[in-house]
Order: sequence, then C-alpha cells, then structure tokens
Amino acid sequence: MEDFLLFIQTLSPTLVYVVVFSIAYIENIFPPSPSDLVIVFAGSLVGIGRVGFAETLMFATLGSTFGFMTMYKVGDWFGDNILEQGKIKFIPVSAVRKVEGWFRKYGYWIIVLNRFLSGTRAVVSFFAGLSNLNFTRTTINFALSALTWNAILVGTGFAVGKNWERIGFYLSCLGQ
Repeated sequence: MEDFLLFIQTLSPTLVYVVVFSIAYIENIFPPSPSDLVIVFAGSLVGIGRVGFAETLMFATLGSTFGFMTMYKVGDWFGDNILEQGKIKFIPVSAVRKVEGWFRKYGYWIIVLNRFLSGTRAVVSFFAGLSNLNFTRTTINFALSALTWNAILVGTGFAVGKNWERIGFYLSCLGQ
C-alpha cells in the first residue's frame, strides 16, 4: 500500500483524479478496498497544493455514486436470478427475503447510513436494487451520503497535508 501511495504522489493532478474516481468506483463493486485511505491520501495532496479540494471531492463522489449505481442495477436486473440459482451459497434465500423486507421498510435510511459503514457498500447497493427501491431517490440519497463522507475524508487528508511538518515533529518527539 505504501508503494501505491508513493506512486500516486508522482502522478499529474489529472491522473490523481482518475485514481480517486477509479478506487471509489471499484470499492462499490469489489469490497473491501482501501478507497477511504486513498481518498484521505489524495486529501493530503490537496493540503500540500498538488490537487484541488473541489475536484478531489467531486471525483471521489462520482466514483462512489457510479459504483453504487452499477451494483444497484446488478441487484435489480440479476439479483433474483443469482439468489434463486444458488450462486451465493453462503446466503440462504430466506435471509435474503428478510433483508428485502428491511429494505422496503427502512431502505432509504439504510442507503444514507451505509456510506459510513465500511465493507457494506456493495452489499447494500445490490440489495437496494434487488428490493426495487426507487432508483432516482436511492441514487440521490446515496450521492448526498457519499458527498458528506468524502468531504470528511478529503478534509481530514487536507488537514494532514497542511500540517505534515508539525505532525512529523510531534511524532518524532514521541519516539524519543
């Protein structure tokens, strides 16, 4: 991971945005992934002036949202078929039906809160599609949630990037 982060530092701002978009997208398809760490790191690049805050936030949020939309559509189009044919052997169909009921009752709240629960993002988007939640409303809720979460991540990275020398000083004092 350290090598990957060092590699990102060498990229042009445009390629940093491509990496941020891509890792945010992939996280929603193939969890778990280190997307939160990469987005915080990109935020530190904002702090040292290598990339822009708004652009980093926008690409992270777009990547997250398009990844969510992809898994939503997989759940919507293929979910019943995947589950009924036993493609996911470790999840009993009865448990899936129970989760579908939760989604019908609390679905939009689950979508909003999901962004703050690492490791559940792809599963929630799949079940949102499987449960036939309204695509537009679901996507808007998710995008707002992703925007909030990514703002926290980029903002945290920004603070680290702005204060990296001070942080390094304090860490070196701890080691003595």
